[in-house]
Amino acid sequence: MARLQLKNVNKRWGSFVGVDNFDLDIADQEFLVLLGPSGCGKSTTMRMIAGLEDVTEGEIWLGDRMVNNLEPKDRDISMVFQSYGLYPNLSVYENIRFPLRVRKVPKEKHRDMVMKAIEMVELQDFMDRRPAELSGGQRQRVALGRAIVRKPTVFLMDEPLSNLDAKLRVSTRAQIKNLQSKLKTTTVYVTHDQIEAMTLADRVVVMNAGKIQQVGTPTEIYDTPANTFVASFIGSPAMNLVEGKLEKGVFQGDGIHVEGLPAGPSGNVTLGFRAEDAEIVEDQGQIAAPMYSIELLGEASMITWRLGGALVSIKTNKEYRAEIGDIVHARIPASICHLFDTASGERIDDR
Repeated sequence: MARLQLKNVNKRWGSFVGVDNFDLDIADQEFLVLLGPSGCGKSTTMRMIAGLEDVTEGEIWLGDRMVNNLEPKDRDISMVFQSYGLYPNLSVYENIRFPLRVRKVPKEKHRDMVMKAIEMVELQDFMDRRPAELSGGQRQRVALGRAIVRKPTVFLMDEPLSNLDAKLRVSTRAQIKNLQSKLKTTTVYVTHDQIEAMTLADRVVVMNAGKIQQVGTPTEIYDTPANTFVASFIGSPAMNLVEGKLEKGVFQGDGIHVEGLPAGPSGNVTLGFRAEDAEIVEDQGQIAAPMYSIELLGEASMITWRLGGALVSIKTNKEYRAEIGDIVHARIPASICHLFDTASGERIDDR
């Protein structure tokens, strides 16, 4: 069983807090993604799981063992790095075989184990090549093969796609998802790319400034963000956020007026809504303001206004035409809106 538990884990360097009270239970065979901006503590959390960083406070459990004081080699964890970490003088076959040699797996088992890993990452035609003769995507697949060859209890993946171009990221992402489904191995994956998180994860942990902001399925994170940080970090484009005042269910901000919201809260709030949930209309909308920009995205057009200090965008059909500066109307139903406390950023649930 590869249940992984982090119990109130902290990491400090002097007065600087890198990870603050990280508490999480990761289920056996779960694909968990740590998501957040650079410096948020996600890679530090992964390195503590791997044993590459010491835990300042708290406990890390793998199955029924607390592993805080175990050396990395004794934790039965495989890690895939952003930089591939391949041996340039070894072939693909020997790079993938290397973990078996280090762990003194009987030699008679090597070929069968290595060939199974090579087949899983689809490198049969490249097994005699060296890393310099491979593309970036192929090198990353060698790194994946090396991680899976010895069937570890847990996979750790630290931004493994960040060195690949956009097309390779898409295909390698699909391969990672397929591999994890076949291997059924508990996986912790670190990224700053919210598209990777949303497409790969069973659950996403959104982090900022060393703290967990929200834990949930991709759908939960997207549909009900816990605060304005999560709302602004998840989605492409991010959720529109407009500050204003709410009184008796009526929100009023610069250039935007929405009625029919929950009557309970009042005062300064931040209104949020997704670009795809609102729509452009001919007149009588909740927004009526000069268009700031129009962008053709291929399958749709993106209309943007500047409302006070905020840029607000809505997707519409790709045939829509207007000129910058034209007054454009948008309908924003109260049912699609999210409310956040402006001071704290926390979600207001009153419906």
